[in-house]
Amino acid sequence: MEFTFNAFYTLIAAVIVLLLGRFLVNKIDFLRRYNIPEPVAGGLVAATVSFAVHSIWGYSIIFSSELQTSFMLIFFASIGLSAHFAKLKEGGVGLIIFLICVASFIVVQDIVGISLATLLGIDPLIGLIAGSITLTGGHGTAGAWGEILETQHGIQGALALGMASATFGLIIGGIIGGPLAKLLINRHQLANAKTRAQIKDRDTHVDTHPDDLAPFENPHQVRLITADNAITTLGMFAACLAFADFMTGYSKGTWFELPTFVWALGGGVILRNVLESIFRVDIFDRAIDVFGNASLSLYLAMALLSLKLWQLVDLAGPLVIILAAQTLTMALYAAFVTFKVMGKNYDAAVLAAGHCGFGMGATPTAVANMQAITNMYGPSHKAFLIVPLCGAFFVDLINATVIQVILKFFV
Repeated sequence: MEFTFNAFYTLIAAVIVLLLGRFLVNKIDFLRRYNIPEPVAGGLVAATVSFAVHSIWGYSIIFSSELQTSFMLIFFASIGLSAHFAKLKEGGVGLIIFLICVASFIVVQDIVGISLATLLGIDPLIGLIAGSITLTGGHGTAGAWGEILETQHGIQGALALGMASATFGLIIGGIIGGPLAKLLINRHQLANAKTRAQIKDRDTHVDTHPDDLAPFENPHQVRLITADNAITTLGMFAACLAFADFMTGYSKGTWFELPTFVWALGGGVILRNVLESIFRVDIFDRAIDVFGNASLSLYLAMALLSLKLWQLVDLAGPLVIILAAQTLTMALYAAFVTFKVMGKNYDAAVLAAGHCGFGMGATPTAVANMQAITNMYGPSHKAFLIVPLCGAFFVDLINATVIQVILKFFV
């Protein structure tokens, strides 16, 4: 039996999950020590309870997908609205190197998936489903390509397999990033963990120099905003989402068709820089940060609330083997390639945590991973400049190109 929660009840449930996650991280030393993001901690408990209820009584809840999508789009719009071209130059060569590193991993991810699928005697395209289509691509890409693989390549159940693999990736991406970064930081003595008192003092200290922070850094720190700039910022978000909705419909079926969240991000970049450069409008970064961080937390909570863990139980044995191998590959690549290529310093460790997030799950997971690390060890401006733009925009374009090239060999 299924129960449907409307937007109001879905929002209430998401807030409860976030409060639960905050309580667990504060009370359970293991979660705090290994930097598990609060939405992941609370969301996994909720998903486990949902699984138990479904297994015992057969009940399940359908949450409002529209609200979840809206918060996701607001988060990506906030990335775009934070992308001041003058600041983006700070990413510089590091952004290019990280993009090359990420692009290389997408190829590795697909090679691992296809090779294992072939060795296990199943269709190689199933390995692609358990590769960058779902792990780097996430649920949105899984849905789009699942339909194509079913109709054009004859892979039965590709959509269901894709959604289950993306679900697995979302969970694992939020679990392995924090512990991996902590291991790297401690092994190489890159930073000292802050005490609870230091963290509390920082978070309660009013942010009077917002320009010192990169977008999404220190989400718990107090930021002063007024009703006027909050309303103005909400209007900017509305403009970004309206642009995304229009461009999604306008570009459908054309060569420049892109996912809605990419248009939301692009709209934010355009709006921010046109207002600042041409009309000399002051942009309220503090308000953008507040709404962006709130949307990120609520989106992750709703995504984990909507997980149907019983779908993972139904995964075939070979697919479980492939996904386990992908998890190990991601962790090893982040530790021995991403971390070393990016400089083997504190920023590189935070970037490795972010790479685990969108390499196995999604960009919001990557940002949450980095927030969990920087909350404990201190800021990483470089990581918060590079990862959101790379994970939200460039990765999807690179991933789509790689998938298209691979599929040409199976046509």
